[in-house]
This record gives sequence, structure tokens and C-alpha cells, in this order.
Amino acid sequence: MSPSADPLHPVEASELHARRERVFLVLAGLFLGTLAMLNILGISRFIKLFEINTSGGTPLVFAIAIGVLPYPMTFLCTDFICEFYGRKRANHVVFVGLLINIWLVAIIWFGGVLPGFETIDPVTGEIARDAAGRLPVFFEIRALTFGAVTASMIAYMAAQFCDVYVFHFWKKVTRGRHLWVRNNGSTMVSQLVDTTAVILITHYYAHALPIDLQQPLGRQLALFIFTGYAFKFVFAAFDTIPFYIGVHYLTKYLQLDPTLDHDLDGGR
Repeated sequence: MSPSADPLHPVEASELHARRERVFLVLAGLFLGTLAMLNILGISRFIKLFEINTSGGTPLVFAIAIGVLPYPMTFLCTDFICEFYGRKRANHVVFVGLLINIWLVAIIWFGGVLPGFETIDPVTGEIARDAAGRLPVFFEIRALTFGAVTASMIAYMAAQFCDVYVFHFWKKVTRGRHLWVRNNGSTMVSQLVDTTAVILITHYYAHALPIDLQQPLGRQLALFIFTGYAFKFVFAAFDTIPFYIGVHYLTKYLQLDPTLDHDLDGGR
């Protein structure tokens, strides 16, 4: 280590080890921060992408929840972690993400039961609503977050573990070659699992989808699933480019061979 370099922390075995741990911290932090953000945004707003007029006169509306926007980034992060740090570390990050979800729900729940300055309805004994029938902003966010987190926690665990498993499956099949196969193959399969679970749970448990009661329910749910998955599918296809670039530079920076199984060789 050069004299001008920052001194190592006692737990850091070498400058190279410190470099690897810092990169892991960035990837894990981006993953966990994105996860917390998307669960707060969740289903608080739906974005209308476009609509198609049909012969029956009822347009097909393609929309996604705002929480969907940052979610594909989490799969890119786990792909990088799988590539350079192995399946075990990726699964550890997924478990920490689950704990963050639980922590988020606990804080929001606790914040709602503590006494505040809201007006109490003398008849019902509950917090009074405004003229439009809405609760104070925090409680509106609280209700939406509870619905979004419940749906996302179940879908998240299924999709993330699916992503990690399929990534390593393709890595073994291709013997460490063809980055695009494991990157796209794992993300596109896991995103389908995630999208289907989130839409169905959000509707049947949280009742938070903008459903038109005059239209067939099955078609609307299928359209939500298709739209959300199509958005994630396109992102998954495009994130192959930053994945290739990232693997190229991180291989040199971390001095790790991404074709090896780092769960077996200890990351050497």
C-alpha cells in the first residue's frame, strides 16, 4: 500500500479486500435504498402510459404503479452481487431487504398509533376526514404503504430468490460464459413472478388497484400484469448494456474472475 493511501480499518485484510467490500456496500446500499423507496411510493399513484381504443368503445388503458419505476434496479444490483460475490451473499442481501420491509411497516404503524394533533370525530371516535372524505396525508400514505408492502414482501421474496437461483443456474449451464443469458434469463423470469404476485395481492388483499367495476375484472388484472411486466421486460433487456460494462470494469477493479463460482472458491 502506498504511503498516500488511506489507512486500512482493522477488519480490512488488505487494500484489495477493502475495495471489494466498498463495492459490495454500494451495490447492497443501492438495492436496499431502492427497495425502501419503492415500498413508500408503492401504489400511491398510477401512471397512465397510453391507451388503445377498441372496437367495443372501451379503451384499453396501460398503466403502472409509480413504485414499479425504480424496482428493476434491484435486479441489476443482485445480478452484480451474484456475479462477483456469489449466491450466498446475494441471498443475505435479499434477507436484509425483508427485514427492512418489516422495519418500515413497524415504524409507519407505530407513527400512526401515537397521539397527534388530528381532529377526532366525536361520533365515531376516529380521525376526522376532510370534505373530500380523505384522511390526513400521513394516514393516507400509511394505508397505501401497508397494502403495497404486504403485496411486495410476498412477491419480493419469491422474485428475488427466483432471480438469484435462475442466475446461478444459467451461470453453471453456460460455464460462466454468455453474460446476457444469465442477466436476461434470471431477471425476465423473476420479474414475471414478481409482477403477477404484486398485482393479484394488491387487488385481492389491499383492494388498491384502480379497477373499473363496469369492466371484466380478469381482463383488467391481466392488463395490469402485462403492462407492468412489459415495462420491466424492456428495462431488463436494456440493462444488459450497463451489466456488461460494469462486469468489464469491476473484473479489473476487484481482481475477481466472474466466471468462477465464488461460493465455492471464496472469491479468490
